[in-house]
Amino acid sequence: MALYRASPKDGIAWITGGSSGVGRALAKALATQGFTVAVTAREEDLIDSLVEEARDLPGRILPYPCDVCDEQGMAAAVAAIEQAAGPIMLAVFNAGSYAPVSGENLSIRKFRHSFDVNVMGIVHGLVPVTERMRGRGKGHVVIVGSISAYFGWPTTAAYGATKAAVNVMAQALRFDFERINIRLQVVNPGFIDTPLTQKTNFRLPALISAADAAGRICRSIATGGFEVAFPRRLVYAVKFLALLPGPVRHWFITTATRWKTRPSLGRVRRPRL
Repeated sequence: MALYRASPKDGIAWITGGSSGVGRALAKALATQGFTVAVTAREEDLIDSLVEEARDLPGRILPYPCDVCDEQGMAAAVAAIEQAAGPIMLAVFNAGSYAPVSGENLSIRKFRHSFDVNVMGIVHGLVPVTERMRGRGKGHVVIVGSISAYFGWPTTAAYGATKAAVNVMAQALRFDFERINIRLQVVNPGFIDTPLTQKTNFRLPALISAADAAGRICRSIATGGFEVAFPRRLVYAVKFLALLPGPVRHWFITTATRWKTRPSLGRVRRPRL
């Protein structure tokens, strides 16, 4: 029997981090395909304006404010969505946070926040929603990672570590999910023009728009395999670099980015004696 793939006729699509950037564009793209889309974001984010923008689309968008870091709140959101709108057949874990990290001025807060949002924020929703999918005998889960998962990049000590973690988590869960007819996909995009990438202090190659990224994710939901990575011209280059010996790759990235001559991300705080 073919592994399940979500369809608008089967139930609800649920997106976390859906109020801005790729999540917002993806919510509208799925609603255009006829999905009823439940969108979760923090209460202060602008979900209401997204609902209004989608008013004339074939599908509809329903707001379910919640912070992905809230374990009980996420379980309650899953229950509320299913009670009010129907079964969640497609769950897209898109919420993410990027904080540039300088080795000259490390921050425990940045690491903790990155893992709370980018890793545990997925787990808090993944556990309750897949429990319900397992009970129904089918489901479809999409986890948004990043090409920064393939190896270490400057400034991504926290962000890249979280994306590597979710890739390994997805690879491990795939074995069991396929046995219970839950399709699992991990999406590793390159650089997308969103509020997250706008925090960087250097030029990003092969930058694409949020709408472009959302369209690619929609197509991958409909036809893609386990890992979906784009844009190809950047992914092929990055995967080639990942095959190189570590010292060669480190030299290339340091040289290409002129990293040794760049200003520090932050001043070093010297301890008081």
